[in-house]
Amino acid sequence: MANYRDIIARYQDKPGGIIEAYHALQREFNYIPREAVKEVARVFRLSEAQAYGVATFYSYLSVEPRGNYIIRMCESAPCHIAGADEIIKAFERELGIKVGQTTPDGKFTLELTECVGQCQGTPVITINSVPHVGITPDQIPAILALCK
Repeated sequence: MANYRDIIARYQDKPGGIIEAYHALQREFNYIPREAVKEVARVFRLSEAQAYGVATFYSYLSVEPRGNYIIRMCESAPCHIAGADEIIKAFERELGIKVGQTTPDGKFTLELTECVGQCQGTPVITINSVPHVGITPDQIPAILALCK
């Protein structure tokens, strides 16, 4: 696992580097650690509040630890009409958690997201940003079994 200081340093002189650094941190750790936000503030000459504000502004970024598999349910109108509520309920039943939570073993986090651009195959989920289209509640156990 890379050091968060090294990751941040790679982006310090780039335009938009703060966002790129946050994305790189999240790719490495699956979230943005608090100490990394403090380092971003120092490197990019921002207050900690400003650095935290950027880290929490975008729904894709998280400053809270998340599971190894981040399952995101599209909550756009087409997915909603196609049965997104039933998919969420099935995930909650199978995982024993609610939206916004992580399983006690740290394996899965369940989140909602805006449109992922796959409206031809509603309802849509992503697992670690990989879209899965046309999901039905009875597919949930098999989908989870693929996550090892």
